Amino acid sequence: VLNMVDGVLLLIDAVEGPKPQTRFVLKKALQMGHRVVVVVNKIDRPQSRPDYVIDMTFDLFCELGATDEQADFKVVYCSALRKKSGTNPDQLEDNLKAVLDAVLGLPKPKVSREGPLQLMVSNIDYDDFKGRMGIGRILSGEVRKGGNFSLAHPNKTPSSARLSELFTFNNLGRASVDSASSGDIVMFCGFENVQIGDTLTSAENPAALEPLAVEEPTVRMSFSINTSEFAGREGKYVTSRNLRDRLMKELERNVALRVEETDSPDTFEVLGRGSLHLTILIENMRREGFELMIGSPSVIFKTVDGQKHEPFESVEVEVKEEYMGAVVDLLGRRRGEMSEMGSVNSEGMSSVKYFIPTRGLLGIKNALLTATRGTAVLNTIFAGFRPYAGDLPQKDNGSLLSFDSGKATTYGIENAQDRGRLFVRPGDPVYKNQIVGIHQRPGDLPLNVCRTKQLTNMRSANKEVAKGLQGLIDLSLDDAVEYIGDDELVEVTPTSIRLTKRPDLKKRGR
Repeated sequence: VLNMVDGVLLLIDAVEGPKPQTRFVLKKALQMGHRVVVVVNKIDRPQSRPDYVIDMTFDLFCELGATDEQADFKVVYCSALRKKSGTNPDQLEDNLKAVLDAVLGLPKPKVSREGPLQLMVSNIDYDDFKGRMGIGRILSGEVRKGGNFSLAHPNKTPSSARLSELFTFNNLGRASVDSASSGDIVMFCGFENVQIGDTLTSAENPAALEPLAVEEPTVRMSFSINTSEFAGREGKYVTSRNLRDRLMKELERNVALRVEETDSPDTFEVLGRGSLHLTILIENMRREGFELMIGSPSVIFKTVDGQKHEPFESVEVEVKEEYMGAVVDLLGRRRGEMSEMGSVNSEGMSSVKYFIPTRGLLGIKNALLTATRGTAVLNTIFAGFRPYAGDLPQKDNGSLLSFDSGKATTYGIENAQDRGRLFVRPGDPVYKNQIVGIHQRPGDLPLNVCRTKQLTNMRSANKEVAKGLQGLIDLSLDDAVEYIGDDELVEVTPTSIRLTKRPDLKKRGR
């Protein structure tokens, strides 16, 4: 996207200031030479501190290697909620004119109306009827619908085709046009194998531009068909053919995704830009009616100059000052390196910044919320590959496994809670070797959550229901993916999320 624009609006919170995600995108924009307009939002909040936030932003510009011209950025203050903006935080107008005026001050497109057509493909979209579509800005020349053009790349042989469709973008939609010229951002159809980094150019004299580089995946997970006792009960698409077709279709539009075949026709290795990237895909497939099994995420290592490297993340944690010690201890044990300790704000919240291996972040969410009683706010962004940080400590807890198949009962859950925290509720169907909770000690423990007790009267029944529901965990997809170990799987269906042991691995400990 940054390759198609001439400037950027950097949106900053008037209380929190720049976040880790800000650093990553801003660095890319500065490297491409873009000018930046800093928009300080939520200026109407009582805790806003615009001067401090601007100082933090300026320091960030300098740290990221901004030129003198880029560091001399315009600042606009606004309240998007109240639709107010201005160049003075104490004098806001009842409109967003100040933001729009700042945009008009950005440099004009550096394009040429003369010369042959050159369009760098910066993004990809997919349509079931039109197929694969390229998106980019025309740097020179003109493009017409129905014309013959070439798709060039420094490392590929140019291919020629007729441009079947041409669109420009209008507000949040797109409009079909017959032609477009330099400076326009367009979407075109006609090339089945168009990729990011290709150059759309004239068929007579194809000349490729320097290609864009797509960031490499950092995390992999296994996707396989559902093999549990409940397979096929809740989903519409349950076969390996369904799974393969869906993953291949995802590759048409998800350019950061990779799919690898395995020795088993029922299992695929899916590589992405972090566990969140892959979890979004899983959630979309679940809503479409798929049933599948998901393996635990693992990072992708690289060898650089003969040395093992792994992906690192830049992490910022905001937490109440009283829990800061627990946060520092948790991140330190996961091979994190502290880069900055923030001051305490008016709300009693402090922040700390770390560089930490992506391995150390797998499963950290629940541990962090437990250590801070749910008060911590975690922000992360990819920070590149660094030398291998060493082994991480093993997980302290095993899993509670269902001893038999059936329906969970209040009596069974009540007895099981002495061993740990449960994922299931009374009436939930369970099967043998399903993970029903977190063991409070290392190692896995089979138990029977389907046990029944003969009740003598209504009063005792009500008493057990109230007691049996205490401390149960509502398991989300993110929680499930974070929790599982190498010998465990997440069973995902349109209506349920369950955890189970791998049938091919019989480990008792985690």
